Amino acid sequence: MNRNILRLAIPNIISNITVPLLGLVDLAIMGHLDSEKYLGAIAIAGIIFNFIYWGFSFLRMGTSGFTAQAYGRKDKKSLVYILTHSLFIAIVAGVLLIFFQFPIQKIGFYFLKGSEQIETLAIQYFYIRIYAAPATIGLYALNGWFVGMQDAKTPMMLAILINVFNILLNLLFVYGFGMKSDGVALGTLISQYLGFAIALVFVLKKYKKLLLNNVLITKINVKLLKDFFDVNKNIFIRTLTLIFVFSYFTIESASISDRILAVNTILLQYLLLFSYVMDGFAYSAEALAGRYFGAKDSALLKRMTKYIFIWGAILAILFTVVYSALQENILILLTDNVNVISAAQPFMLWISLIPLVSFSGFLWDGIYIGTTASKFMRNTMLVSAFLIFFPIYYLSKDTMGNHALWMSMILFLLARSISQSLYAKRAIFNKSVKKC
Repeated sequence: MNRNILRLAIPNIISNITVPLLGLVDLAIMGHLDSEKYLGAIAIAGIIFNFIYWGFSFLRMGTSGFTAQAYGRKDKKSLVYILTHSLFIAIVAGVLLIFFQFPIQKIGFYFLKGSEQIETLAIQYFYIRIYAAPATIGLYALNGWFVGMQDAKTPMMLAILINVFNILLNLLFVYGFGMKSDGVALGTLISQYLGFAIALVFVLKKYKKLLLNNVLITKINVKLLKDFFDVNKNIFIRTLTLIFVFSYFTIESASISDRILAVNTILLQYLLLFSYVMDGFAYSAEALAGRYFGAKDSALLKRMTKYIFIWGAILAILFTVVYSALQENILILLTDNVNVISAAQPFMLWISLIPLVSFSGFLWDGIYIGTTASKFMRNTMLVSAFLIFFPIYYLSKDTMGNHALWMSMILFLLARSISQSLYAKRAIFNKSVKKC
């Protein structure tokens, strides 16, 4: 069991780490140009794309859960149906984003204000990169399908290839052709389509027998689409709620002071770093939980849950020790601003609690997605956000300031972990027992 968990978790952790690497390279390229306005342009436009694509992450999650269950049932026809239907939804969604690019741009830049120069460059960046939407969302569908097929190596290779393409193309367009932020947008656009094309080649080569032995759809499977949308609707609501919590955290940080905004932006990187590791195990849980749930093997499902939580607890303790022991050392790696480092010190106790209160929530996310228990996943997120995070912050912000914001975040993460644990028997294990 441990071998199966690590076989899926390690490639996904590597895939996750490539994401911030690309962002750092883009920032470094723009940061070495003759004006900071180029940095501002990709930062502002990037917020819009992060919001759009994070919102569409439900497609990867839903595809992963349905695929893993069909894999566990050895239902080859359904595997092909899920692949083609999820790709169909992804392409349609991407084309619609391109079609509605003008109102999306107007709404986005209405809320995101910058100087006239920065806004002009950001809009230019937006109108180039938006054409990558079908490929980007298509990759979500394909990566979800690969994970459901118990294949974590292919998404890892795709992530590495796409990021290498992106970096090389950005360097070519900016330093070779003298482009600016528009060159970074064009590099992203081309690398996404290259990655999508390579992903399709991987599907055709690795799963040629599966595709040939099961006739591709000639009509839409209405029941599958209905089930797919029912599950993904709940994941979408859950994801939007999560975006809302973190966006509100940033907005409130800015309302306190510019320095607190800088401090909290830096400190959130601790949560981000831990999430990259835990998400790798959550993806592993998605694949294995869906597989065993689909195979109606409740014993293996329970065994996998036990082992993956042991791994999660070990990593949470390790990160807590590191965060507690190397507080200032890690801060110095993230910023050389002495005032920010000094201002961050009073809040480091909250940071050391992040791994312990959040690891369970990450892992349950994977198990809930794999077993397509999305209704319960949605409910626990809504409860944690609107009955814990927001009320506690409003009751304590006047007396505790930024400590209130971090206390609310810690309790939000803890509430997700506890509520998902309480729901698990009803949402997952009772169903798996009935199916056995």
